[in-house]
Amino acid sequence: MTLPHFTDADSFHAFRSASPQWLGIALDIARSHGLPIGAPHVFATGTNLVVGLGETLILKIFPPLLAAQFASERGALAQLAGHLDLPIPEIVAEGMRDGWPYLIITRLSGTLGAEVWPQLPEDQKERVLRQIGETIAAVQRTPLGPLASIEPRWDDFLRRQMQGCRARHTRLGLAPKFLAGLDDLLRDAEELIPMDATPVILIGEYIPENFLLACDDGQWSLNGLFDFGDVLAGWRDYDLLGPSAFMAAGRPGRMKSLLEGFGYAKPDFALKRRLMALMLLHRASDLNSHICIEGWQEKADDLVELQELIWPD
Repeated sequence: MTLPHFTDADSFHAFRSASPQWLGIALDIARSHGLPIGAPHVFATGTNLVVGLGETLILKIFPPLLAAQFASERGALAQLAGHLDLPIPEIVAEGMRDGWPYLIITRLSGTLGAEVWPQLPEDQKERVLRQIGETIAAVQRTPLGPLASIEPRWDDFLRRQMQGCRARHTRLGLAPKFLAGLDDLLRDAEELIPMDATPVILIGEYIPENFLLACDDGQWSLNGLFDFGDVLAGWRDYDLLGPSAFMAAGRPGRMKSLLEGFGYAKPDFALKRRLMALMLLHRASDLNSHICIEGWQEKADDLVELQELIWPD
């Protein structure tokens, strides 16, 4: 049994979707480390080949074309170990199979955020968002260590994102009234977003699909953080984008909780402008899919009104 070589993402995605083609290899890897293979669970979502080994371990296998994600995940888990109060996976074993790197990590307990977030009462959502803000700040207080050399570098990443920004959002169908203000926003971005400030660890995706919650006596709390395949070293505000777009939903109480947990007071115009620019420059940016405010396209006439809608006072 060998893992094939892929030169394009579509071929790999088709292979990943057909788990009978690779599950036997995954179990063989687990056996090679003397690990139990009873009741394996294939995770259908995600980017890489991921299988749960019982209740305590997870095996992640990365195709060579996503080797950068392996480096990011491995480096982040090693660097963050012991620095956070919030549980994150621990590396149990690592290796290479047919040119595909893999990690065996501990499995966290809790309920996937995406499963319960929509049903949480408003006060519980504010509570969790405050904890997310605190967690982002704690991650960013962790020394960069070897992650200081992770690619791409922040200045190179931003310049590349700026160069492709208009083409990306045109292709994704952003309304012309928002595209009209893009050049002005990108000019402001060059002044508002530090290119050479001291970088911090950026996870990139603090979203309900990547954290676990637990309920104690009716109070939901953050109980685990996972998926570190898109780590960057750069400007701290970048990590406010995921919870701003997917979770705060333009609600003043939610946004206040997130920003206060992070360490920011009431957002001023410069912060909103910087966050709007970063949201358009994010490596996964797609406003039409990611802004969870009902009817936002009709509620804002330009990017300035949109930033006021997403980050209310």
